[in-house]
Amino acid sequence: MSRRLTKPGPVTVAVLTLLVAMASIQTGASLAKRVFPVLGAAGATALRVFFAALILAAVFRPWRQRLTRQELLSVLIYGAALGGMNLTFYLALERIPLGIAVAIEFTGPLALAILSTRRPIDFLWALLAVAGILLILPLTETSGALDWLGVFWALVAATCWALYILFGQRAGGAVHGGTAASLGMLTAAVLVLPFGVAHAGAKLLDVSLLPIILGVAVLSSALPYSLEMYALKALPTRTFGILMSVEPALAALSGLLLLNERLSGTQWAAIGCIVLASVGSAATSRGPAEVAAAAS
Repeated sequence: MSRRLTKPGPVTVAVLTLLVAMASIQTGASLAKRVFPVLGAAGATALRVFFAALILAAVFRPWRQRLTRQELLSVLIYGAALGGMNLTFYLALERIPLGIAVAIEFTGPLALAILSTRRPIDFLWALLAVAGILLILPLTETSGALDWLGVFWALVAATCWALYILFGQRAGGAVHGGTAASLGMLTAAVLVLPFGVAHAGAKLLDVSLLPIILGVAVLSSALPYSLEMYALKALPTRTFGILMSVEPALAALSGLLLLNERLSGTQWAAIGCIVLASVGSAATSRGPAEVAAAAS
């Protein structure tokens, strides 16, 4: 008998695509951390956002679309949140391990999802997330002696991510998604570049760093954005949310393999709590209605 070979279905391809997107983001973050000793977090952020803005502008050519004043305001606020999220995340990454930084940052959208509902089950996910944060915070020796300032920047990044979601939905609803993303990244570049120049100065012009920075821009922005857009169209919202929830664990694994960042048992437990809270929130959500509630 001959065995019939079947092609993977669209859902399987979308799942694999999303996993590649998440791996790409964490690989880009690991790569960016390698240039921190030269450029610092602000310098690395400035170059990454600058080149990502150029790539998105070349692809979507946002200047072709005319915006109303209200649409422009939404895009500018979205871009400011995007710039703040990138800068503060890299500032956190400069001081604490990648997996911990991503886990803390994840509490922003998680809090947004939980606060948009009033169901009893959501209090369980909130408690799990709080337990994870308490395990991460450098309150005792078991927390792994984390840098307080790094934790602070990660919490600011979490807040910026929540704002990014809120205003990103408004900007994307008023303007074509690609145009909104491109203009948002350009706004982020304008806001972040002064911090990069102030910190790194002429080092930003070091041509030897260009391949690494371009790699970071592609791996952290251009490539995952395209892959996630494909996955969003092919996957149910709930499935997409559940899969995205494993990103903190993937970040910790990436930090271990690429940066040799070894976490304590308590820190792995903290990441597990946050991942479980995020998976639970996504799995028990009521779908688009809750997303709309979060954006209102």
